[in-house]
Amino acid sequence: MRALLILLIIFGSLPFIVARPYVGIIVWSWISYMNPHRLVWWSFVYTMPIAAIVGGTTLLAYAVSAEPKRIPLNRVTVFWILFVLWMCVTTVFALNAPGAYHGWDRSFKIQVMALVALAMLTNRQRLDMLVWMIVISIGFYGVKGGLFAIRTGGHYLLWGPPDSFIEGNNELALAMLVIIPLMRYLQLQARNRWIRRALVLAMALSAIAVLSSYSRGALLAACAIAVFLWWKSRHRIALGVGMLAIAIAGLAFMPPQWFERMATIESYQADASAMGRINAWHFAVNLALDHPITGGGFNTFTPALFARYAPNPTDFHDAHSIYFQILGEHGFVGLALFLLLGLFTWRTGSWVIRHARDRPDLRWARDLAAMIQVSLVGYAVGGTFLGLAYFDLPYNLVGVLVATRMLVDRRITEGVEAEAGSWLEALRPVPFRRRRPGHGPEKGPRAIPTAPAEGERR
Repeated sequence: MRALLILLIIFGSLPFIVARPYVGIIVWSWISYMNPHRLVWWSFVYTMPIAAIVGGTTLLAYAVSAEPKRIPLNRVTVFWILFVLWMCVTTVFALNAPGAYHGWDRSFKIQVMALVALAMLTNRQRLDMLVWMIVISIGFYGVKGGLFAIRTGGHYLLWGPPDSFIEGNNELALAMLVIIPLMRYLQLQARNRWIRRALVLAMALSAIAVLSSYSRGALLAACAIAVFLWWKSRHRIALGVGMLAIAIAGLAFMPPQWFERMATIESYQADASAMGRINAWHFAVNLALDHPITGGGFNTFTPALFARYAPNPTDFHDAHSIYFQILGEHGFVGLALFLLLGLFTWRTGSWVIRHARDRPDLRWARDLAAMIQVSLVGYAVGGTFLGLAYFDLPYNLVGVLVATRMLVDRRITEGVEAEAGSWLEALRPVPFRRRRPGHGPEKGPRAIPTAPAEGERR
């Protein structure tokens, strides 16, 4: 039944994607984050290239539509594009050519869709629709996981959809953490009190689910998010009391083995998992020192290369860190581009907060920029211990933040309202505007502006 429903949604959405390409971005996000086809029993649906079908239809519809084809150029997008191009260069010189092509193919598609989404984020409604879809898709696992943790007393690990970025308990925990600030943004903007209450409940259950993941890296990221969420939010006293209550309630459900697991953070030298990660980090550094410009290319963390570069060649592990993953696979140049992308994204958020602080009409932009900054802090801290460098989520948040700055700048300089009516209106393609005689930069009598009549507003 679920398989039939998913097929109905996917193929039923294709005509709407052709008419309104931004629908494709929303459906693509749903598939990428929730992976609904991985939750069915029918093998042909499980393995069907649903993302390729939706992504290809979206790109074709976008190419022939009147949607804007220009990506706003600034420091963030320049370094973003350079980072994508550099991944192409390192793939050419990859040490593991077959695996590198597979990794590049997957990552390049993600980057293309994220950049296309940025080009179509032309109003606030589209921003909110994308944020809602991200929250609903990953929040599904947070709410379900929180209820499961409460019912079982936190005795079992939580797992994400199979064959996805967030299949593992650690990766799922980080994804759930990153969307909690986005839930807070939606809760601040919601006018319906039942929606606000539902979002508060979703945040609480997601926090409990994060604890039930038994992820030590997620615990550290949760502490960082809690601090920045309190600092960046309005109503700090009420929020602080609420977060404290959720933390106490969540810890009350955790069994003794959970506290024993978290206590190993201080004694990591005796933990085989922690030492394996450190061995993988040394491998990435040694490989990058041998190939400082291009690194080893995608999927360079292999047993064969571990035998050459790892201090303990028999202790093979994945990267377990976004930073060492980028360093090992794309060299010091790739790491520099990655870090500069993060730095300028943060500064873009600070620009939005600074310029929207005293503008009631731009309060939504301030809230969104602040909450995305909190999400990125969680990703930066939690990503220190997880290899999620190519996960869609942080790049979508970069695009949302860049689009938010563009809308704020238009509002301040041109007085263009960021709102565009209903969500249905926001999905309509942008029509081409043909210049009529006498309008625009043409010369001639009709291009000369006339003086306003007496009493008419200038």
